[in-house]
Amino acid sequence: METAATILLVIVSIALILVVVLQSSRSAGLSGAITGGAEQLFGKQKARGMEAVLSRITVVLGVLFFLLAITVAYIV
Repeated sequence: METAATILLVIVSIALILVVVLQSSRSAGLSGAITGGAEQLFGKQKARGMEAVLSRITVVLGVLFFLLAITVAYIV
């Protein structure tokens, strides 16, 4: 069980890295990082098409990563 959970955690980690790298950047520089979050929060910038799919996959993989990490830590 421990080995299977660890292998699954590694696979999810690699998939999460790939999905994050595939996403396009929405702003440049530190100032864009600060204001970009506010724009997305208030709905000025909506993701469409493939960006929306990648965003949802990122959220799912992120949640799965944390659940698997907690599970592996509990098993070990």
